[in-house]
Amino acid sequence: MKVLILHGPNLNLIGKISSNIGENLTLDKINSNIKKHARKHDVELKIFQTHKVFQAINFIQRNRNWSNNLIFAPMAWALYEFSILEAISICKSNCTQLIFNDQYKSFDKDKSIFTSLSANSVVGSPKEIYVKALDLIIAQN
Repeated sequence: MKVLILHGPNLNLIGKISSNIGENLTLDKINSNIKKHARKHDVELKIFQTHKVFQAINFIQRNRNWSNNLIFAPMAWALYEFSILEAISICKSNCTQLIFNDQYKSFDKDKSIFTSLSANSVVGSPKEIYVKALDLIIAQN
């Protein structure tokens, strides 16, 4: 099985956010954890982080034939980025949306424009929800 992971804007700074709440979490640690979990389940990953909408859309479009499973942490894009929503819809991606818990100053799932399109929305600590999202995709396939 193949899965795309798209980290939205400012996730490269998750270490700064986590240090403000007494944790030591970085994007590299998140990526390492999910790669380790994926290897156990024979899952191939392509992981990408960007602040630029056109790069996110390119990642989705260019990989649409490689995998239709997408784990997406939209961050601020969840409130307004309809062009990414459209790209996911056109490419018929099986999207699992990630929403960080309140400690990470995230938003309510009901406010996200991606909720209605997503097969799943996983809410929680960034340390845990990537693996939970991957497990949901594995269980569905």
